[in-house]
Amino acid sequence: MPRTRTAAAFAAVALLTLTACGGGSEHNDADVTFAQEMIPHHAQAVQMSEMLLDNSDVDPEVVDLAEQIKDAQAPEIETMSGWLEDWDEDVPPTDMGDMDMGDMDMAGMMSADDMMALEDAGPDDAARLFLEGMTVHHEGAIEMAEQEVDEGSAPEAIDLAETIIDAQQDEIDQMEELLDAV
Repeated sequence: MPRTRTAAAFAAVALLTLTACGGGSEHNDADVTFAQEMIPHHAQAVQMSEMLLDNSDVDPEVVDLAEQIKDAQAPEIETMSGWLEDWDEDVPPTDMGDMDMGDMDMAGMMSADDMMALEDAGPDDAARLFLEGMTVHHEGAIEMAEQEVDEGSAPEAIDLAETIIDAQQDEIDQMEELLDAV
């Protein structure tokens, strides 16, 4: 079931990428804020997933989820970066090393200490820390996406926000089940 939704999310991102290429989309400040904040938010989720994937002997279901998250969010970063370029807006960095974690005041972002704990954890603790941290992270992304749906005007950004809400809520449900087993 989650793989089917992931495939649908990929299709939606591909369509959004194509519709964003024209640059003629009507957009507002909420659309710009959504993309500029969601890019580093997604970049951290990708980094969290990579940290977990670098840890050997982690529960295969958690590994599958980390791969799913990475595979979904990396293309969304590219899509949103394209919109910002088309809109002549600043594109934030995606390398977490280039970002000041102290300045990150977005919902659900993990602190530098939380990221270090995940990176240094053994397999069981890494799975638990990843699932707990990513649940909060996804809740923050959903909050940001809901704001875009309410306040945005660019159809492609609103469509992506709706995709994020649906996909990440499904992943939260999956993470809660996995946490019960860890």
